[in-house]
Amino acid sequence: MQDPISSGETSFASVLPKVERQRLHDTVVGHLRNFIVEGVLKAGTKLNERELCETLGISRTPLREAFKVLAAEGLIDISPNRGATVASLSATEILDTFELMSGLEALSGELACERITPVDLAEIKALHYAMLACRAQDDLSGYYNYNRQIHDRINQAARNSALRQTYLAVNRRLQALRFRSNFQKTKWDSAIHDHDEMLVALEARDGKRLAAILRQHLLDKRDAVLNLQAAEAEAAPAASKT
Repeated sequence: MQDPISSGETSFASVLPKVERQRLHDTVVGHLRNFIVEGVLKAGTKLNERELCETLGISRTPLREAFKVLAAEGLIDISPNRGATVASLSATEILDTFELMSGLEALSGELACERITPVDLAEIKALHYAMLACRAQDDLSGYYNYNRQIHDRINQAARNSALRQTYLAVNRRLQALRFRSNFQKTKWDSAIHDHDEMLVALEARDGKRLAAILRQHLLDKRDAVLNLQAAEAEAAPAASKT
């Protein structure tokens, strides 16, 4: 069979737009995910398609495609009658999901200590120092980016595909809440201390120690999120009276 490209039936030019469309799709999904994670779009917010299209400089088709991806990740809810809304978790869902995540993180740490390579460890250490630099500059967005990568690299170092898929699915639902857990500087500094201890345990290949640190680290984040939500709920009635 003759090659369609060499025969002149098609050309590379006809293929390139598909690549560009995929880049646009990934870019739109990435921007919206960051808006949700960093609280630009808060939980419960109804997503205005016209405003988002103007903000991102896109048409409604790629926006709606991005909505489908984010809905599959659990970051937004799509209703035939209400449209798309940023997903929100109840207190019970937060408790249950962080509890599950703490177990997944703990198992990741234990397996990583058995299977991590020197290259893996060097990359995690580099991310750790970059994260510390962001903390010194009060750059929460940059800090969270490196923080997320560190947890992700530990999970990858566990080299367990079933764990990896479950970890990714559960973690997507918690990204915005994990970001919010560092809003208070005392909690932020406590998280930094945990990461220092994580690195020590990882270098020592102490799986039980790293598992314990990671489990408590996630439970502390859960408590910080719940306390923050309770404080916001208490302040809301007072604000509405002013």
